Amino acid sequence: MSLTTGIPARDQGEGHETAKTEPAFELKAAAFILPVIRLLRLDMDAVEAQLMPKVKQAPAFFQNTPVVIELSALPSADEDVGFPQLVGLLRGLGMIPIGVRGGSAPQHEAAKAMELAILSDTAKPPRSETGEDVALGMPVAGPSDDTQIGVEPGSHFIDRPVRSGQRVYAAGGDLTVIAAVNSGAELMADGNIHVYAPMRGRAIAGLHGDTKARIFCSDLQAELVSVAGHYRVSDSIPANLKGCRTQVFLDHDVLRIEPL
Repeated sequence: MSLTTGIPARDQGEGHETAKTEPAFELKAAAFILPVIRLLRLDMDAVEAQLMPKVKQAPAFFQNTPVVIELSALPSADEDVGFPQLVGLLRGLGMIPIGVRGGSAPQHEAAKAMELAILSDTAKPPRSETGEDVALGMPVAGPSDDTQIGVEPGSHFIDRPVRSGQRVYAAGGDLTVIAAVNSGAELMADGNIHVYAPMRGRAIAGLHGDTKARIFCSDLQAELVSVAGHYRVSDSIPANLKGCRTQVFLDHDVLRIEPL
């Protein structure tokens, strides 16, 4: 006597084959714009004292934000970074350290022990508009993920709203948008950015270091504006310029925001 499940064997097999052939995930290459904390010396008290005001200035920008720790500027590659203390400090301020860049093999081993990724040196971290050496900058990296509208070669034109979570990158040219840019969206261009509608979210011009790039908008409400790595967050944008027609540009390494 044999036991049965009440389901024909052929049907069981077909269901099993279907489950095996249907894809459960996609593996894709992607690059993201991440804040970088460039360590100049291993003084955690000084790091905390200098970093905390920045976090208080723009708490929404830093909350649950993945960050990269840059080690290449440390005086000695033999120094013990003290990753447990550093990771704890960053997490305590709301950030999520995900990896390190630069540094020596022993420092990398210590980072791995804290489950930090080892990232390649792809670009020099830029400075903030104040010219500080200890900066939370935006490394040059081409954006790519499932939420973006696309990476377009040359200049690019968009006539539909850019929604929260979407990214648009004009590689090698200018980006022009004639629809609203919502909070949480990102506009990026190697050249200029023009927005003829309310501009919320983030706008990053001169992504690959063009210091002559500019941002032009008819209604400035941005969470962050950046030109060639120099940036300002919303709290550091003058209140009298918010909601106005403005341009953002570099003047001798100082990021300026002026009315149009």
